[in-house]
This record gives sequence, C-alpha cells and structure tokens, in this order.
Amino acid sequence: MRMRQIGKTGISVSEICLGTGSFGGLGMYRMSGSIQQDEANEIVGLALDSGINFFDTAEIYSDGLAEEILGKALGARRKEAVIVTKVAPKRAGETSRGGLTYEHVMNVCHASLKRLGTDYIDIFELHIFDPIVPLEETLKALDDLVRQGKVRCVGCSNFSGWQLMKALSVSDANGFARFTTLEAKYSLVLRDVENELVPACLDQGISILAYSPLHGGFLSGKYDRDKPWPKGTRFPSKDATGPWSVDYERLYRIVDELKKIAHARGVSVSDVALNYLLQKPAVTSLIIGVRNAGQLKANLTASGWDLTAEEVAALDEISRPAGLYPYEDQKSGFIVSNA
Repeated sequence: MRMRQIGKTGISVSEICLGTGSFGGLGMYRMSGSIQQDEANEIVGLALDSGINFFDTAEIYSDGLAEEILGKALGARRKEAVIVTKVAPKRAGETSRGGLTYEHVMNVCHASLKRLGTDYIDIFELHIFDPIVPLEETLKALDDLVRQGKVRCVGCSNFSGWQLMKALSVSDANGFARFTTLEAKYSLVLRDVENELVPACLDQGISILAYSPLHGGFLSGKYDRDKPWPKGTRFPSKDATGPWSVDYERLYRIVDELKKIAHARGVSVSDVALNYLLQKPAVTSLIIGVRNAGQLKANLTASGWDLTAEEVAALDEISRPAGLYPYEDQKSGFIVSNA
C-alpha cells in the first residue's frame, strides 16, 4: 500500500482510507451497512495488516456508535492509525442557538475522544459549512483544540470553493490553524470538484480525501445496462438511490470504458475506477466504505500501480461533465472581448 502526505503536516497516510459509515447501522446509516463489533474487529485488523493506516469516521455516523466501534477495533494498535473524525452543526431539537458554536465544537471533540478511546484525534474536520455561526468562533475552537494537543490538524468536508477560501482567510488573519484536508464527494460520475475545489486545494496545499469514489457502488461493475438490477446492494431499486442518483446512460458509457481497461489490464472494474482518482491532482486518499471483509480485500488492489496517461485521458473524455461558465472559458483560455 503506497503512502502519501497530508499537506505539509508530515502525516503520512495510505492511498486507501477505510470509511466507517457502515459501522453500527443505526438510523440513516443503516443503508450503508450494519457492521457490528466482531466483524469490525476483523475488517480493521485486515486493513492494518494490509498497509491501510487511515480511518475515517464522524460523530453523526450511527449517533456515535461508529466511533465507538472503530476505537475498540483499533484497541492497542491505535498508534498505528491516523483517524479522521468530524463535527456537524447542532441538529434540530438540540438546545442552544445551534450550529458550530465554540461550545458545541469543544463538546463534540471531547465526546469523540472518549468514544474512540484515545487522547488525540489526528484530523478533526467540520462536516459541513455552517451559515449561522461566525467562522471566527468555529475556527477559534479548532485552533484551541490543536493548541491543547487534542487534535493534530484540522480540515473540512462538503465545503464549496468560496467557503473553503473564506475559512482559510479567517484562519490566516487570526493566526488560527489552517485546514489541511478537504473531504469531498468525487468519482468518475461526479467530477464537479474539479471546477473550483481542486484548483483551490492545489493553490493552498490542501489534501483532498475523496469519498464515495465508486459512487455508492455504481462504478463497481455490478450495474449493467444488459443485466437485471443486482440484489443485496445498497440501493433496492433504480429509483431509490438518494444522493447517488445518476444519469444511467452516462454511467453505462463510463462503465463500458472501465471494463475495456480492466480487461486489458487483468484487474477489476473497481480497481480502474479507484486508480483513476489516484491520478488526479490534489487527491491524497480515497475513502472506501465496505459492507464486509471481502469488499475490503477487493479494493486493496487499487493501490500500488498507475493507469497510463492515455487510459486516464480516455476516462476523462468519456466522463466529461457538461461545461459550466466560467470554468470552461478558463480551461480553454478563451477571453471575452469588451469591444
């Protein structure tokens, strides 16, 4: 398993990161899986033994149960691991003015430390942008956690380009710890991050952690235009895919190209889809979610080799999203005349 650096932090992580959204199986996360402690112990142990040292979780995954399961599964091997966890704004029904307040961020961090059974978190991220609480207050809390040694570095998830740059500006103006990571949904069928976020991360030295790199399993090769809808997968039907909805004709064209490359190389469709992202600028690690140990084993082979520039170009072309202004003009070098 190859390793890469998180920004300029000196933290080295595996190209594959094990996501824990499937740990616990409570509430909305039951859709991702329902892995309990014994099975998690096996999966986490397999990950560590296979060279994966990177684990992603969050306080909202199964209402904190995922963190608890991960912490117990790591056990005495905690120091072999780099853990990312995330704080979300207060949710409806909770007291206080809501949002990522100083008190809320501090309380969530302390609770996460307890559930994980550790005295430090490697990367603590804001799970989503909060339009209510001033960034100065939220980022002050993150900075204090770093200064107290409870957090090694900080990052964000699901931010837009302007939100990311505003946060960095506030941090720089106040001498706060800067974001070192951006966790973003990124795959061959969802390349929107390339418009603003990838250039911003390259410019600012931020590592992208790509989640849903197989877009909920759509890029695994299980979904085919000529086959019945697969059973036992995350989505019960074509019309029940939630945030992973796709243009099926575009998906099938992409999968056809993936199969072509996979066949020529003697690897899986998933391997090619994952390796494609590892060739993209600013991407440091891919967060993969698994429902069992077999799925983890299948994804381990995506690291340690590289698609050729020609193969990447072919996938770029077949998956190219519709152009958006002004990004397409900037990519082409086109300048509108005022004359």
